[in-house]
Amino acid sequence: METSFFEHLAHEFKTPLTNPVLVFSLILFIILLAPLLLSRIKVPGIIGLIICGVLIGPHGLNFLTRNSAVELFSTIGLLYIMFIAGLELDLNEFKKNKYKSLLFGFFTFIIPLAIGFPVCHYILQYNATASFLTASMFATHTLVAYPIMGKYGISKNQAVAITVGGTILTDTAVLVILAVIMGSKQGGLTEAFWIRLASSLAIFSAIMFLVIPRVAKWFFSKLESEKTSHYIFVLSVVFFSAFLAEVAGVEPIIGAFVAGLALNPLIPHSSALMNRIEFIGNAIFIPFFLISVGMLVNVRVIMNGPTALIVAFTLTIVAISGKWLAAFFTQLVCRYNKSQRNLIFGLSSAHAAATLAVILVGFNAKILDENILNGTIILILATCVISSFVSESAAKQTIVEAEEGSLVMPVQENLRTEHLLLPITNLTTLERMLEFTLLLKDKSSPHPITVLSVVPNNTEAEQNLAKAKKELEATVKIAAAHETDVQVMATIDYNIAQGIARISREIMADSIIVSWPKRATILERYIGDKTETILNKTNKNIFICHFETPLISQKRIRIIGLPLAELEVGFPVWLSKIFKLAVELSLPVGCYCNHKTREAISYIASQTSAGMPLEFFNFTNWEDLWSLTQNFQSQDLLVFAAARKESISYRKVVDTIPNKLKKDFPDFSKIIIYPERHDSNQIYDVY
Repeated sequence: METSFFEHLAHEFKTPLTNPVLVFSLILFIILLAPLLLSRIKVPGIIGLIICGVLIGPHGLNFLTRNSAVELFSTIGLLYIMFIAGLELDLNEFKKNKYKSLLFGFFTFIIPLAIGFPVCHYILQYNATASFLTASMFATHTLVAYPIMGKYGISKNQAVAITVGGTILTDTAVLVILAVIMGSKQGGLTEAFWIRLASSLAIFSAIMFLVIPRVAKWFFSKLESEKTSHYIFVLSVVFFSAFLAEVAGVEPIIGAFVAGLALNPLIPHSSALMNRIEFIGNAIFIPFFLISVGMLVNVRVIMNGPTALIVAFTLTIVAISGKWLAAFFTQLVCRYNKSQRNLIFGLSSAHAAATLAVILVGFNAKILDENILNGTIILILATCVISSFVSESAAKQTIVEAEEGSLVMPVQENLRTEHLLLPITNLTTLERMLEFTLLLKDKSSPHPITVLSVVPNNTEAEQNLAKAKKELEATVKIAAAHETDVQVMATIDYNIAQGIARISREIMADSIIVSWPKRATILERYIGDKTETILNKTNKNIFICHFETPLISQKRIRIIGLPLAELEVGFPVWLSKIFKLAVELSLPVGCYCNHKTREAISYIASQTSAGMPLEFFNFTNWEDLWSLTQNFQSQDLLVFAAARKESISYRKVVDTIPNKLKKDFPDFSKIIIYPERHDSNQIYDVY
């Protein structure tokens, strides 16, 4: 019996491992331990995973083979990397720097191609077709080091943005070249071939950028509370897009990236859905892909004679040189510093996915020989190592330079010390109000969001207090999905509004976010008696919000700023928060104001590094404020900068705003903002 047990145990551990549970356990242990152990000797986690893949792979200790299961997870991981790259791309920043992305895409495509072809044709003595295909492989790169950018919080850096944009351009060009070469080999570059390729790509683009966003917006709006379904829907879109790209004649990685671009405006970067996507990808799928890349590497090829070694060395030098020169010329033209150049080089120097696609297709078609294949495997390992080390070093240097060169501006200082208070008076609006507050919160602020419930001080106060605390537990779960701290408070007061005002002073909140009153009685003829009391009892920034539809369904933000609004104390803070909301939702901002307010808004935009499109409309007829009605659309988020009485920007038209909004814009999402003021009426100079 004991013998049979040990025989069974020995059989289970016979290499290569076949037990799926044991295989998956081994992979998870590697994902867990490799980055932890190698980080102690300053080896990036990405390199650790690739090295572990080499060790356990068929060319190492042969613990695992690249079977269908490994191939599946590897493909998912690769598609996940490209999808996250598209999803995290700051579209506003990309549009602003699209010409720089095009420039880098041109350099990183043409320079490696121009170097690689003569080297392969005249030095390595390959024919024209093989040389051109191998040279096109040098132009590709895989964003293996992209997770490092997320880890250091610089994924929205301009150098990173143009590298991501250039990646998709050069990889698309190379994969189209591959399709053309294979088409010429299989049946010639006939007129029918070009028509089929162009029409399939046009149909693919139409589906991705016209159909998918509309379906996604409808899905997220109709199933707003089904958070698990949101993630499954996103995954479905990613893999369906990858399949459509393959059908269209290009590689699936292009489809995954395009899926990220299509869903980008609908998934805010601080949302719970974004956190789920990044968490699962970084925990499972992407590490699996990196391990599988290592499993491809066969270090024994260098023992096959000098030819294999010469080819591998030559390919590696050409690949690295081409990418460095592309980064160098981009630095010269765009006037970047050394750290930004190294970011571009580090991100674009790794060869893995598209490189393998090109070489394996060429090898299977007998265009390329085994020496090119083996040399490419060594190239992949070398470039992934270099890419990871350079990217990590450049990311650290970028952060150091940013901190050394940054000035402590009033806006930034206020954001770092912000404390948001969210009083809950209506549970039906809880989720949308909390989502809005989470999008406003600056991640550098050490304070949690305080969610408050005030119950009347009567005979049932204790029971109501316990009930309120239980009801607020839902906010903790919602905030946990956003990876944001929330402090839940419930208190007793004779007057609810006074209780809110009292707590705002106790926790030193800088902004109070309240929902729009449900009913308007005689006592609530303006904005509700509770809100009016809060306005009178506090000097904080007050956001009065009504969201008719989910935030992701908004198409534009329209700010209406009164004359002298820029002189209010709270002007920089509330405007910065609206800008942050615009960036999170990828929405353009239009401002209706006079020339002086325009200058102040432009100044705040430059200090907060907001990259969203900003448009100004000169407006001075404030006695006829409602003439603006014709300029708004039903999917605009209206933001009115109001003012308390006796504030410097106050005028009588402010008193009519709440009722007019409710009457003339019943189906609009809207926010009225009452800026912070000082008792001493001290004027804040934003210049």
